[in-house]
Amino acid sequence: MASNNTVFQDFLPLMADKLGGERLMDELCNGFQLLMDPVKRVITFDSLKKNAVVLGLADMTDDDLMSMLKEGDLDGDGVLSQMEFCVLMFRLSPELMKQSWLLLDEVLR
Repeated sequence: MASNNTVFQDFLPLMADKLGGERLMDELCNGFQLLMDPVKRVITFDSLKKNAVVLGLADMTDDDLMSMLKEGDLDGDGVLSQMEFCVLMFRLSPELMKQSWLLLDEVLR
């Protein structure tokens, strides 16, 4: 999904450990608000492109950004709602997903 020059470092598990679940969700919501179109209240291609620098993704191509949108767009409307954004952040964090499954497994035992 990211261009060959882009290196993704997963900080979400570290944030989860430091902040706990509720504060992590607050931070994800803040991140969503930073990236969203203020009028449409969703992340659009244009708002993502405009704010890619904030994410350290300035070198991503339009195709890379569009792929990010498509990856998280669960309802096929071409934009990311806050829920879709949060789900995508968790899905892109293999370590956090692993921790979540282990916790779920413990709870179900």
